[in-house]
Amino acid sequence: MSKFTNIIGLMSGTSLDGLDICAVRFEENQLQKFEIINCKTISYNEQLRNKLKNSIHLSDEEILNLNIELGVIFGNATNNFIKEYNLKNIDIISSHGHTIFHEPDIGKTLQIGDGKTINKLTGIKTINNFRAQDVALGGQGAPLVPIGDMYLFEEFKYCLNLGGFANISFKKEKNIYAFDICPMNTVLNHYCKIIGAEFDLDGNFSKEGSLNKKLFNHLNSITYYEKKLPKSLGIEFVNKIIFPLIENYKIEIKDILNTYIHHVVFQIKKNVDTKNKILITGGGAYNKTLINCLKKERLKIHIPQKEIVDYKEALIFAFLGKLKNEGLNNCLKSVTGAFKDHSSGDVFNLI
Repeated sequence: MSKFTNIIGLMSGTSLDGLDICAVRFEENQLQKFEIINCKTISYNEQLRNKLKNSIHLSDEEILNLNIELGVIFGNATNNFIKEYNLKNIDIISSHGHTIFHEPDIGKTLQIGDGKTINKLTGIKTINNFRAQDVALGGQGAPLVPIGDMYLFEEFKYCLNLGGFANISFKKEKNIYAFDICPMNTVLNHYCKIIGAEFDLDGNFSKEGSLNKKLFNHLNSITYYEKKLPKSLGIEFVNKIIFPLIENYKIEIKDILNTYIHHVVFQIKKNVDTKNKILITGGGAYNKTLINCLKKERLKIHIPQKEIVDYKEALIFAFLGKLKNEGLNNCLKSVTGAFKDHSSGDVFNLI
C-alpha cells in the first residue's frame, strides 16, 4: 500500500496579495503524483501590506521583529486553515516566506516569516529559508519553482508564471532552465493603485489605454534583457530601474498599463518557441488584455483549472519541502547557476 505525505505550502509573493496556503497530498518516494486537498488565500490588511512594501527601509532590529511578526501571522493562518477544513495528519509546513531583499550578485537574499515561530505555534515540522543556501553556493537563489515544473507538469515544455514577476522554466535536452523574464504585477498593481484600484481587474484599465511606442522601446532596451542565464530579479530592480524609467514619460496611467503589458508580451515571445505548449499560471492569467495579446502573437497557451492558476507556487513550495524531507535535491544548478545541485531549506521540528 502506498504511503502519503501531507504538506501545507505557504507562499507570500511580491505582488503583496496575501498568503497563499495549499494543502497537498504527495505519494512517498514518487515525484509525479500529487493531489491538492484544499487551498485558500489570506489577504493582508493595508497596514501589513505597507510594512512589507517598505521593509527594505527598516533597521536590522525592525526586520528581526517583522520576521517574528510574520511568523506569527503564518502560524496562526495555518492553524485556522487546518481547523476550517478539518485537516488531519499534516506532516510538514513548507514555507517560502516573504522576500524583502534579493540581490544575489552581491551574495544577499532575505525571506522573512520565522520558521521556528511557525513550528512553535502549529506543532508541525516546518521547513523554510530555501534560497539562502543556493546564494551561498554561488547561485541566484531563484527561481526555485522549475524543479516542480519538471516533475509535476512534465507534459509542458514551458511553464510561465505571471505573478509579481513573469518567470519561465523550460526543458532543453535532459536539463531544465529558468529565469525571471521581467517584472509584471509589481508594476501593474503599482500604477493601478494610483487610480484607486488594487489591480487591473480583467485587464479593463489597460484595455482602455494606448500603446506609447517610445516608452515601449525604452523598456525593451533595458540591459537586463540581454543578460545571459542564469539571472533573476528582485523588487530592487523595479524600484531602481523600471519606475524611474516610466516616470520620465508624462502619460496617462491607462497608457502606461497598456504599454507595459505589450512590453511583457514582447519579452515573453522573445524567449519561447511558438510551436510548443505554454502552461500559464499566476494572477496575470486573469488579465484579458495580456492574454489576448499573447494569443495575437499565436503563442500556444494553456490556462489550467483555477486551483493551479492561483496556487501553483504554494503547491511547488510544498513539493520542495517533500524533497528536502526525503533528502533529495530541490535546487538545480542548471537553473540557479550554483556550484552544484543541492537540498536546501532550514528544518524546525522542536515540538
